[in-house]
Amino acid sequence: MRSIAYARPTDVRGAITAVASDPGSSFLAGGTTEVDLLRLDVVWPNRLVDINRLPLAGIDDLPGGGLRIGALARMSDVAQAPAVVDRFPMLSQALLLGASAQLRHMASMGGNLMQKVRCSYFRDPGSACNKRVPGSGCAALEGVNRGHAILGTSEHCIATHPSDAAVALVALDAVVRTQRADGSTRALPVDDFFLLPGDTPHREHPIEHGELITAIDVPASPMARRSLYLKVRDRESYEFALASVAVAVDVHAGAISEVRLALGGVATKPWRARRAEGFLTGRAAEHDVFARAAAEELTGARTRPLNDFKAELARRSMVRALEAAVARGDAA
Repeated sequence: MRSIAYARPTDVRGAITAVASDPGSSFLAGGTTEVDLLRLDVVWPNRLVDINRLPLAGIDDLPGGGLRIGALARMSDVAQAPAVVDRFPMLSQALLLGASAQLRHMASMGGNLMQKVRCSYFRDPGSACNKRVPGSGCAALEGVNRGHAILGTSEHCIATHPSDAAVALVALDAVVRTQRADGSTRALPVDDFFLLPGDTPHREHPIEHGELITAIDVPASPMARRSLYLKVRDRESYEFALASVAVAVDVHAGAISEVRLALGGVATKPWRARRAEGFLTGRAAEHDVFARAAAEELTGARTRPLNDFKAELARRSMVRALEAAVARGDAA
């Protein structure tokens, strides 16, 4: 039996100092991932610093129509917030599709961004995993990898990023706000907040030990009001994506003038589909163009025998999501 110390500060500075001053401490918010990993003996903190009393749960308007979502806002509250449903439906849909109701009531937005991968080898202390023990190898490379990534992989890690909400936030050009132990703050574009595995798969975010997410800013986007999130999975409820698409599109005179596109379930990080976006802009909003854009995005896919199907699934999902988004815009 390992003992774990517990602290429950009531101010942001105190919480950050408590974690930053001790390499063995970590933040605890909803605990929907952290507690599971503790039980599995995958993480071994000396102390948990409970941040649930911190005043970081607001959902506030920003000038121009954007939103600032507090890091401790619960997924269920954000999904149902009228401003989110109206201005950023893809985010609301991603949150609702991302977890069961019980988990959504507990899980925080900041914790959702920081959650660990669901790779079974990461969660098995007896298996080789470079995320868990750097340099130990990656058992998934030659193992059961049907659900693993085909984009953004490396020879050290092919684990798929699990968050649905993060995919929508990447498509929306959100910004992650943090505070550090010295009192300084940072604003990180959410696409830069998630790191590719490369040679250091254990380093998933460019933040320091003790640096705390305080809020997520979602900038205004008129196009986002007609956005949507499509999730394809093995079963309808409580399952991670095999492929997902967050999309918003503007069409004028039959041609695409602007588009936001991000993929989930197929990459080692929430994947902004910039190749597809570049291909689509200025072209006709029609099936063949969508199919060519999807194929362009998947040219860099690196598949394995068990997850080879994901490339075609992702292509078809992109086409389906784009057609639905265009139809939604036409009906508006």
